[in-house]
Amino acid sequence: MSEATHSAQSRKVREGTWREAMLANGSVVSIALFFLVVCIVFSVATHAFLTSPNLLNILRQSAPLLIVAAAMTFVITTGGIDLSVGSVLALVATLSATLLQFGFPWPTVILGMLALGALLGAVQGYFVAYEGIPAFIVTLAGLSVIRGVALLITGGYSIPVDPGSSFTVIGRAWFLGVPVPALIALAILAIAYLAFNETPFGRYVTGIGANAEAVRRAGVNTRQMTLFVYVISATAAAVAGIIIAARLGSGSSNAGQGFELEVIAAVVLGGTSLFGGRGTIIGTVLGALTVAVIGNGLILAHLSPFLTPIVTGTIILIAIWLNFRLFRGAVRSR
Repeated sequence: MSEATHSAQSRKVREGTWREAMLANGSVVSIALFFLVVCIVFSVATHAFLTSPNLLNILRQSAPLLIVAAAMTFVITTGGIDLSVGSVLALVATLSATLLQFGFPWPTVILGMLALGALLGAVQGYFVAYEGIPAFIVTLAGLSVIRGVALLITGGYSIPVDPGSSFTVIGRAWFLGVPVPALIALAILAIAYLAFNETPFGRYVTGIGANAEAVRRAGVNTRQMTLFVYVISATAAAVAGIIIAARLGSGSSNAGQGFELEVIAAVVLGGTSLFGGRGTIIGTVLGALTVAVIGNGLILAHLSPFLTPIVTGTIILIAIWLNFRLFRGAVRSR
């Protein structure tokens, strides 16, 4: 075989490998491209978008969304859904402020709120995994009940947090020029990525969404795994509630209104299938950042607040449509 022929074959192999990688990760590639386009559009439309303060502000404000979206990726990959995350966020924010006013030490408050989030997730996960009630129904009920408890505690008013409390450091402090909420989100995203891609638990989660019966016959306790993903989701929502209460310096029962829809949009926008069996943490990160950038860019563009949700929803719908089209095309190409 001549050197020229060998070189041509090697080039074809490399091109084929690159093409296969693109097809396998079509959904992530599409959202990455869409994210880049959105950033370019807002960079041209507004002078303030690419400034360092604005970019850091996006990271700080999107931290709760990134954290909960990473956890929601596990839930949706199993074929489930969690509509209660916004309500859990509101309850945790409310109780955090209340307990701090009563004089509880802030580390105790944080641990207590994380435990509360895990408990709420375990209760909902039990009904989904062991009682066989659809996740949509269980978490829809949770959405109503949990926010109702938050409203009952506050009476509809915000509960302030002492500005001098060390608790506020979680939401307002900076470390090495980066907002602490962003660093917390980065740490949680790294853990989520490793758990989803490098551990048996992540493989079980994907397997449950693709074929739960096959995973069960392989000896995996699918009910326990399903319950655990709801514990993860609610605990992540508790972390988000703590961050928001610390950043805003108050706890409100109205916090997180519509938050669950932003989270689900970010996850699906990133390429995770609503039907389960396929998920990606990297895609979720890009999806969450896209949602955050769209919201920030529309504000900088001085768009009417009444038009903002219409434009945001339309953009997300178009992006998801393009994402699904690309993914289906990749499947057919195989």
